[in-house]
Amino acid sequence: MTGITDFDALRRAMAENSEEPEGPARNARAEQLLGEAEKLDVPLAVIEALGHQLKVYNYSSEKDKMFVPFARLLRMWDERPEDFDEYEVHSLHWVFKWMSSGMLGQPHIPLASIEKWLGEMEHRYRLAGHSERAVRSAEFSVASHVGDLARAERAYAAWLAADRDTMADCHACELHTQGEWQVHQERYAEALDLWAPVLEGEFTCAHEPHTVLASSLTPLLRLGRADEARAHHLRGFRLVRPMESMRGAYADHVEFCALSGNEARGLELLAERPAYFTDSGNPRSGLDFLSVVTLLMDRLTELGLGDQQVPGPTGRTWTAHELAAHARVETLSLAARFDQRNGTTHVGDRARARMDQRPLVERLPLGVRSAGRPIATPVPTAAPEVIPEKDLTALLTEARRLSDTLQPHAVEAWLAVSRAADDVELSTRDRAEIADHQAMDRGPEGIALFDRAAGLFAEAGDPGEAWAARARGAYVRALTGEVDEALAAIAEPYDGVLALYAEDGTGVRQTAAVLMSRARILMRRVHGDSPDHEPDSGDLAAAEAAVREVLALVEGQPLPGDVADVRLAARGAEGQAMLAELAVRGGDVETAVRLFSKASTAFVVAGLPWFAVEYEARLAGLAHHLGDVTEAERALRAALEHGGPYLEAPGRAQLHLQLAEVLGGRGRSEEAAEHALEAAHWSDEAGEGPTLGAWARHQLGGFLLRQGRWAEAAEVLESALPDLSVETHGDGAIVQTQWWLGDCLSELGEHRAAAERRLQAAEIARTWPEQNDHATLAHLAAESLGHAELPAEADQAYERAGDLWRSLGNVHGLVRSLRARAWLALRADRADRGLDRARELMAGAIEECEAALLVTDDQEARQRLTGELGHTHRQFGELLARSVAEEAEDTAIQAAFEDALTQTAESVTVFAALGEGAVHTRTAAELAAGWLEADLSRPADAAARARGVLKAYEGADDGDETVRARRAEAEQLLQLMEEQTDK
Repeated sequence: MTGITDFDALRRAMAENSEEPEGPARNARAEQLLGEAEKLDVPLAVIEALGHQLKVYNYSSEKDKMFVPFARLLRMWDERPEDFDEYEVHSLHWVFKWMSSGMLGQPHIPLASIEKWLGEMEHRYRLAGHSERAVRSAEFSVASHVGDLARAERAYAAWLAADRDTMADCHACELHTQGEWQVHQERYAEALDLWAPVLEGEFTCAHEPHTVLASSLTPLLRLGRADEARAHHLRGFRLVRPMESMRGAYADHVEFCALSGNEARGLELLAERPAYFTDSGNPRSGLDFLSVVTLLMDRLTELGLGDQQVPGPTGRTWTAHELAAHARVETLSLAARFDQRNGTTHVGDRARARMDQRPLVERLPLGVRSAGRPIATPVPTAAPEVIPEKDLTALLTEARRLSDTLQPHAVEAWLAVSRAADDVELSTRDRAEIADHQAMDRGPEGIALFDRAAGLFAEAGDPGEAWAARARGAYVRALTGEVDEALAAIAEPYDGVLALYAEDGTGVRQTAAVLMSRARILMRRVHGDSPDHEPDSGDLAAAEAAVREVLALVEGQPLPGDVADVRLAARGAEGQAMLAELAVRGGDVETAVRLFSKASTAFVVAGLPWFAVEYEARLAGLAHHLGDVTEAERALRAALEHGGPYLEAPGRAQLHLQLAEVLGGRGRSEEAAEHALEAAHWSDEAGEGPTLGAWARHQLGGFLLRQGRWAEAAEVLESALPDLSVETHGDGAIVQTQWWLGDCLSELGEHRAAAERRLQAAEIARTWPEQNDHATLAHLAAESLGHAELPAEADQAYERAGDLWRSLGNVHGLVRSLRARAWLALRADRADRGLDRARELMAGAIEECEAALLVTDDQEARQRLTGELGHTHRQFGELLARSVAEEAEDTAIQAAFEDALTQTAESVTVFAALGEGAVHTRTAAELAAGWLEADLSRPADAAARARGVLKAYEGADDGDETVRARRAEAEQLLQLMEEQTDK
């Protein structure tokens, strides 16, 4: 049973179906409703049902079904135009435009038929007295589609020159098409200028700015405006995602991913819409979609991922290489059908150009959850050829230069030497250096190699370097947790090198290496790395003495200028950093800040800025602890600058995230968002997306929200939520993310979803000892439920919030929840029962304010409570005034307005007690009372209230917008009342 027994029921059913998501289910319902309409024997019912069917077909993947109902409508119009009311006459002519674009998208419809239809449209529009603007727009679409550029330019000019009338597309849609033409001519900046009013919200419609945001993506990338492209993708994809009919716009977002290094996200988008691969009702959008599928799959294949499994048409599994071939064939087949119909190669040429595009950005971070760029399995390579000895000599020279000057790629250089040294006769010294660096590269597994290197150095006649190699082996042992064993192992090298140095048997460099290894081992003991030893003051003293011994040795040495000097300068800088760490351990944070700064500066002066990164980061943390956010910001920026290209992804992510938090704390949310975005990107690159990346996205969403970028923030926060966990991030982060997301969804008008997020957050906060957040979230959820037209659920949530506010002693929250419930009660039931409940709740709110005022001595609190009482009386009056319908009896209206006036007048009295600080709220209430006096036919009393408002603003600043508005309203009320009195 459908329940449709009359025309009104049919109209309600069609209205309900219009609100359903686009797609086959809505279309099927429209077909059922047409059958129901035919049973009513009302011609207009059939006309409206056919119009409804046309609309849902047009906004779906089944556009090819539009033509039959339209042909029937047109025949009915030609046979009995009197059956059409004014709205349906307008609608019939309006959908002529849909027929034109719909025919273009169906390659089986001959071009001659389309041209004939265009002429029919022009004829009928002329008969109906409509402008030719819509006709020329349709002609432009035909000409640009087939590639007749001359005709397209003429039609474009005629379209813009013709008058706008009721048949013209909305401003937003027209600007979209005009901008697309500019893009077709590669005039990208001009297109974006045309689209600006749509992007900025000046012009909107059911499908705009959805399509403009999508169309703008590639032009923005081509103009180098990547940040805007990112924002448009996040904002626009959110709009396009739920709309089945927007396959072409969806394709633009996939294309953006392929051109911006976001191939992984492109695959996610394809996986969300499997039906798009095979939907056949709109071949034109199918061509768009398959062409960008080809583009994305070719890109993956180029990256070495041709064998990766990817989403594709259902019924089988697909690799990227297979889908690339399939999609290209399908795209070219569709394009060929259009070109055969059109008699040109224009569609095929554009499809090939789209499929063969090159990436415009290597990698554009989006901020949303990502697995990172897919990485192909390395292809095994043949073993390197034996390098001639002369090349080995060059490699040795380069490796020594890099290691002696502590350059970042020294390890790789020595690995190259090691590979080239196979089967080559080398000197003992060369073999010692190779073994030493191999040991460094292997970490704990290289301890034995250090002993071998020491033996070779001794054999080569360099006992100082031999002691240094053994000392390095001892330090590596400490890194494994064997601190006591390391201290025992360093004793002999320490004594030996000092004796040798005293006899001039070795240099400062070798001696400093041993002393620094010993200091590092003692620092490991201070840090508690020895499992069986608890650090004490003696360890601190021993470590400090060892560090100062290093500094005493290297201080006074020549400034950096030759190879040895760089190493000695680095020892001195590291020593200062060690003293800083010891100062932190001793609780002397100010000294630690000074010493870390000294260490960082020393590394930079020595030409080794990448070594300063760690200490700038430590310095930033300490400065933040001391409340010196300026120094914290400086240090973090310096760390990022000094690290340059040598920073690994995890460290880079951490630094960007810390800087984002510092900047956000200083109110610079825009710049903070940029760094949070970088942090999210580098976290993903480091494989830490679910941990550090989730926190970065949480922060990024908050910074975007502060800027009012609701859609972008929502995308990012929704992306963060799946990875946020109580164990890793804490339940506070989850609640805050849900809270922020609810705020975003509320601003976007997605009230039901906002309520769900706020309720989820409230449920977590329910278990917290402090209940203020729980109460606030429950209140916000109630607001969202009210906006979502769920009054019963909203009332329940407000009641929950009210109970919480009461338990917290928060009268303001309690009163506001009671007022909100009163409005809900009236809205849900305007009969006596609803009004009685609303009165009861408003009276309860007044009682709560008055009771709190009786027990409050604090003057500031009394002022706030008095203001709350005034607002409650004012709302009570407004509620009573709205409680009667316009068609109610005069006595009922009179009684309601009298009660409303009583409450409103009381609010005036309460606000007046607050003095000049509440003048605006008082005058607003005074004017409301004045209009009620007027409605009650008391012109003298109403005029007196108007004069009172004007008197309140005598001498007030005319530049104040509120002052101007109040004066204007008071003058209007006074004039009306004086005119009534004169009569």
